Amino acid sequence: MNFIDEAFLEVRAGNGGAGASSFRREKYIPFGGPDGGDGGKGGNIVFKVNKNKNTLIDFQNKRVFIAKNGRPGSGKNKSGAAAEDMVIDIPKGTVIYDDFSNEELIDCCDSDISYTVAIGGDGGQGNARFKSSTNQSPRKFTLGFEGEIRNIRLELKSLADVGLVGFPNAGKSTFLNRVSSARPKIGSYPFTTLRPHLGTIQGSDSSYVIADIPGLIEGASDGAGLGIKFLQHISRTGLLLIFVDLFATDENDPVEQIELLKNELSKYKEDLTQKVSWIVCNKIDLMQESEVEAISKSIQEKLGINKEDIFFISAATGEGTKEILQSLEEVIAKEREELS
Repeated sequence: MNFIDEAFLEVRAGNGGAGASSFRREKYIPFGGPDGGDGGKGGNIVFKVNKNKNTLIDFQNKRVFIAKNGRPGSGKNKSGAAAEDMVIDIPKGTVIYDDFSNEELIDCCDSDISYTVAIGGDGGQGNARFKSSTNQSPRKFTLGFEGEIRNIRLELKSLADVGLVGFPNAGKSTFLNRVSSARPKIGSYPFTTLRPHLGTIQGSDSSYVIADIPGLIEGASDGAGLGIKFLQHISRTGLLLIFVDLFATDENDPVEQIELLKNELSKYKEDLTQKVSWIVCNKIDLMQESEVEAISKSIQEKLGINKEDIFFISAATGEGTKEILQSLEEVIAKEREELS
């Protein structure tokens, strides 16, 4: 399931309604006083987390959102009605930025909270407000105030339980294709995955979500390639699977691949090496058993990684995938139990 993860919007809160200039016109009261009411407040622009949404695709075609204006005041001291807020549904994990300053405004993760991004203008004052001992018949009134206008950027950080990290063509998409119903595009060329893909895994007792993050390259944390654009998604995943290509066409052996990947993760602003991560060595169907054993020993000795945190699979044939899925389910179930 590929998803649009970024959107640029212009949001305009409603203007306040104008105050009224009015005087009492009642029988037997020829010189009635001022009775102009205040204008109503303009509507806010509010974002609300919708648990049924997992994409920003709704904002591909509609990019301008305008809340209604408050109603003007009227005679008999009647205030204008305030406009309703414009509520915009977004998926959980959406971060809202000011598009000009790049300042992070709101991190939307709670479905019980209404996140106000642009505030509607206050209503103007009617002439009844300006009556005084020295001015019994004021004609003064004020117009409503303008609502806020903001240009914002929405970024969706995936909230997957597991994130797949690796260089292009390491086999992440093939793995996700095999173990879930997700169908990412697969090919034998760099940057096959242009957007993160989500796959739901149905375990024996519960389900969990795996996110296939676009392939990283050396220098990704400095802006090279496509990886930097999606390092933000990795920051929200609970556990990382670092994919290693055992049959890489370049000269990087498995240990060097792991070191390079961990280096890019550590250089990112949130230092993603602090997350729990497992090593997944792919393409064992192209290797001899003795070669696999030697690689496992090398990873343990040179990088200090525990044997139980290293998995050997073939995403193409499915060998070893059952074991890693079982281990994932056990760890995720334990984490959820501790949080509950």
